[in-house]
Amino acid sequence: MIPLLYDAASTTIRTIMRVVWRAKATGVENVPKDGPLIVACNHVSYLDPPGMGCFAGRRISFMAKKELFRIPVLGPGIAAVGAYPVDRKGSARSAIKASLEVLRAGGAVGIFPEGTRNLTGEVEPQGGAALLASLSKAPVVPACIVGSDRAKQLSQIKVAFGPPLRLPADRKATHDDLSKFTTEIMSAIRALSEKIERDAH
Repeated sequence: MIPLLYDAASTTIRTIMRVVWRAKATGVENVPKDGPLIVACNHVSYLDPPGMGCFAGRRISFMAKKELFRIPVLGPGIAAVGAYPVDRKGSARSAIKASLEVLRAGGAVGIFPEGTRNLTGEVEPQGGAALLASLSKAPVVPACIVGSDRAKQLSQIKVAFGPPLRLPADRKATHDDLSKFTTEIMSAIRALSEKIERDAH
């Protein structure tokens, strides 16, 4: 990650989001300003990583499918702002290792638990966020972005961050713990989405 480039890109994207899509963010105070952190967000649009990330109040490194890194200009660009590749059809070991390196350095990692864009709500969440929380002892901040799937219609985009969630710190997490924590994360994300919808009416 090139910090100055990340900060410049984040400021530019945030300005565009506010002007074009009247974007608003709530709950930013729930995002710890330093220390290892996992931000887990819903995923409905290619706008979600920059759209959520630019409002988080700190630099976030995102997993991105490895194919994107082969695209001229885009590949080097996303790498420069901290993105790292994941092979969605192969082993996740390298992505987990890269995520842990960011977290152990005190950085923040952005994860979309559904693993891909979930336009129908039927995609089953994966356990990556819970696994990383277990391995790194980092808290997980649930996040939600609403309206990005209607960006072409210039619908308003809203982003919300919830209070940090943690696995039990007094023992090693079991498979059941990880499964329940994944459910807890997704429930918190849905609660944020429902609150955004309620506040809109």
